[in-house]
Amino acid sequence: MKNKKGFTLIELAIVLVIIGIIIGAVLKGQDLINSARAKKFINWAKQWEISQWTYLDRKGRFAGDANINGVMGDQTTTIDETSSPNTGTDEIANANFINPPTTTITLGSFRFFMKMGYNTVSGTNKNVIVICKSDACTTAFTADEIVYFESFDASTDGTADAGAGNVRAATAVTLAATSGNEVVTATTDVTTTPTAWGTTHAALVYYFDRPR
Repeated sequence: MKNKKGFTLIELAIVLVIIGIIIGAVLKGQDLINSARAKKFINWAKQWEISQWTYLDRKGRFAGDANINGVMGDQTTTIDETSSPNTGTDEIANANFINPPTTTITLGSFRFFMKMGYNTVSGTNKNVIVICKSDACTTAFTADEIVYFESFDASTDGTADAGAGNVRAATAVTLAATSGNEVVTATTDVTTTPTAWGTTHAALVYYFDRPR
C-alpha cells in the first residue's frame, strides 16, 4: 500500500492565493454594485432638480408655485399648492416631459421617496427637494442607507457633511395634510453645524435654487 501524500507547501500557497483572488473579486464586485447604485441614486435626485429648472424655463415658475411668488407649496387659499394637481410632483408629471422622473426609486432592498416644498430659514422661505426612506418621512436612516446620502452630498457640495452646504440632514419633516405626502411645509432640526450623516437623521434636504 502506497503512502498517501498531502499537499506540499507550494500547493497550499497556490490554493491560498486562488482563494484570496476569489475573495478579492467578490468584495470588488460588491463595491462596484454599491457604486452603481449610488450613481443611480444621484442621477434620480438630479433628474428632479433638472426637471424643476426645465419647468421654470417653460412656464416662468417652478412646478408647485402656482401663485408665482417663487416658493413651492406655500399657498393654500387662492390656489392650493399642497393638493393635486398643483403640487410640484404633479405638475412635473403632467408637463409632457419625454422621461419624467419617478417619485420613488428602489435600489436592491432600499427604497427612497421624493418630496418638494419649502423650508423657512431665518424668516425666508426657501425651496427644497427632500428625500426620505419612508413616504411619511418619519423613519431614520440605517447605516447602509447613509452611503447614498453621503454620495449625493459629496457630488453636490464637494464634501459629505450633513451640516454644511446646500445639502443638509434633518431629523424630521412636516408634510402638508392634503398633499398625499408630497409637499414639504417645514423641516425640523436641519443640521447647521459640521457633522457626519448618522442614523438619527430621517431626511436629506437640498436647497437647490439658493444658498442655505
